[in-house]
Amino acid sequence: KVIWTVLVTILGYASSLPVGDDSLCTAEELAKYKIIFTGKWSQIAFPKQYPLYRPPAQWSSLLGVTHSSDYSMWKKDEYASNGVRDFAEKGEAWVLMKEIEEAGEKIQSVHGIFSAPAISSGTGQTSTELEVHPRHPLVSFVVRIVPSPDWFVGIDSLNLCEGDHWMEEVSVDLFPYDAGTDSGFTFSSPNFATIPQDTVTEITCSSPNHPANSFYYPKLKILPPIAQVTMVKIKKSQLGLSAPFINLPAKSNEITDTVSETPLDCEVSQWSSWGLCRGVCRETGTKIRTRFVLLQPANNGMPCPHLDEETGCEPENCV
Repeated sequence: KVIWTVLVTILGYASSLPVGDDSLCTAEELAKYKIIFTGKWSQIAFPKQYPLYRPPAQWSSLLGVTHSSDYSMWKKDEYASNGVRDFAEKGEAWVLMKEIEEAGEKIQSVHGIFSAPAISSGTGQTSTELEVHPRHPLVSFVVRIVPSPDWFVGIDSLNLCEGDHWMEEVSVDLFPYDAGTDSGFTFSSPNFATIPQDTVTEITCSSPNHPANSFYYPKLKILPPIAQVTMVKIKKSQLGLSAPFINLPAKSNEITDTVSETPLDCEVSQWSSWGLCRGVCRETGTKIRTRFVLLQPANNGMPCPHLDEETGCEPENCV
């Protein structure tokens, strides 16, 4: 009786534990996907401080993992791991790879790691293949925004399984995230560690709410997607071989032709102090103050105002 009571207690406790979404997957044994990452970081869509050189706008290699709900590569509003920090700040993957391997060994939460080559410009495509398993149907990845302090795009735990079948195709628009480990505001900010470390946060057109922020576009409601990822299930032939993958149409031309232009207003400095009053004694003279352009307008944004201003004054030190 004692043993039966203990057994019932254990089973009752186990049934009350939270169940992850991946535990509901009853799809076929394995599925393979083609993952296509498309950069949409163009000067038309993101004109403010767009990096043109040293280095120009580009994307790091893509590093991802297929896993169960017991593992998390990164999460919004949580602290980034040391591996994610190194990848987001410097593009170094060694520590992150080590973290993934250790998670796989300890709790058997990882099915596989995948990667895709870097993109040498802000727009373009890179791709690779990945494999998911009913016990590991979730996909996560990160791609570093280059140059940037610690900014990246990615996906956190996207479930490719829907009950008893795998999704045929899924596309997700991607927006920039701040890893919370570096306090720079602009793409080219020097390394300035955030102490204490902050959580991972999404960068928006109004957050951080500071004009120096490279993604600060106060006239927009939301930022346009800076990238997109598409995952297409690779079909198997009757012999069990993977069918040839039909390449999706190249996105680069589409990006240039269809992206809406983001207007960028001119930004000017504060006025200087008034200069000396010049003129003939006992007559009204003039003095001038000036300002300079901080940011040139783009894409039909508000043009720059006058950069100098004149007013009347009484000449000083007259003889």
